[in-house]
Amino acid sequence: MRSSPAQKKNEASVIHDAELMAVVLEGRHGAFAAEVADFFSLLHRQLGDASRSHAWGGVARMVRRRENDRVFSIQ
Repeated sequence: MRSSPAQKKNEASVIHDAELMAVVLEGRHGAFAAEVADFFSLLHRQLGDASRSHAWGGVARMVRRRENDRVFSIQ
């Protein structure tokens, strides 16, 4: 099934939101940012909110990817 233009715009918005949250978490929690996002992902999973759990999991992945990019850009 192909994505409609509205779906593509929504997907881009979600990616932008996850990146923005990653930046905020890194600023507030430094090296613990991914763990904080994982905490919220687990919390929402336990509360039965799968969509928010998935969103926070995406933020945790984004934080780890940004950290990995920074480490390899130094070398």
